[in-house]
Amino acid sequence: MVAEIQVLVTGGAGFIGSHLVDRLVDAGIRVRILDNFATGSQENLADVSSSVELVTGDVRNPNLTSEVMTDVDTVFHLAALGSVSRSVEDPMMSHQVNVDGTLNLLLAAHRAGVRRFVYSSSSSVYGDNPTSPKHEGLTTQPISPYGVSKLAAEMYCRAFWKVYSLETISLRYFNVFGPRQDPASRYSAVIPRFIDAVRRGEPPTIFGDGEQSRDFTYVANVVQANMLAMQAQQGLGQAFNIACGGRVSIKFLANAVNGLLGKATEPVYSEPRLGDIRDSLADVSSARKFLGYRPLTDFPEGLRQTVAWYCNGASGEA
Repeated sequence: MVAEIQVLVTGGAGFIGSHLVDRLVDAGIRVRILDNFATGSQENLADVSSSVELVTGDVRNPNLTSEVMTDVDTVFHLAALGSVSRSVEDPMMSHQVNVDGTLNLLLAAHRAGVRRFVYSSSSSVYGDNPTSPKHEGLTTQPISPYGVSKLAAEMYCRAFWKVYSLETISLRYFNVFGPRQDPASRYSAVIPRFIDAVRRGEPPTIFGDGEQSRDFTYVANVVQANMLAMQAQQGLGQAFNIACGGRVSIKFLANAVNGLLGKATEPVYSEPRLGDIRDSLADVSSARKFLGYRPLTDFPEGLRQTVAWYCNGASGEA
């Protein structure tokens, strides 16, 4: 990479976005961040604040999205309103941020002559399709407004490649976890919630019977996928699964967190949440073939690093 390359990272102050920003800065790439801090944090950028350009604003603002495209080579679009449960409560807001915001950015990128647009999608696009592992040739059957919004944005990315020759790649993340996830939000993901509860000696809450499973993906793997997608010569206009290709039950996760923290808290069980899928397992062979992607960190090591980060006061190296 050369220093003249400039990238835009939307949602760059968020959990995944800030890890990607760290990697880009380390590579000597100039980074501009667009974030409205709805879920992101200035603290996530503490180590790189003097090395990046930060623009505070919303992807739903078409004038602003046009302004931030100046001299940009690649857009990494991570800004989104996440959480299946939040989308069930307010589907309109999820649509406005995740679909309208993405379309704003695609239009601005096309007009500015941006070379590459890397979109952060989600495994939720598969919905309740029973086939396992999930591969990109499956019929998408999202069952939550969030999943629908991510799929709609994917389709816009594909259309902009086909119609306007804007190079797009969509990355379907499977249950990303790692340092910097906020356990305090009512919409927080399961791993930070479990770690936070067990550390305090409180029982983690499992929605359902605990036998449902997820393909948990450590954040370093997602960062690697984005870096590869920036320069990939194949797969334009396509979507790729980004995961570890392993299945972990929620009950097993609770036991693993207990073990790493030296606790023995028993989980409490609650009704399954609307919009949640039963099982999620990825086939990552297409990402391997077209992007050169291979998981760098497996689930046990990623969980160990994550627990260690929270135990060190949620500070230090990710």
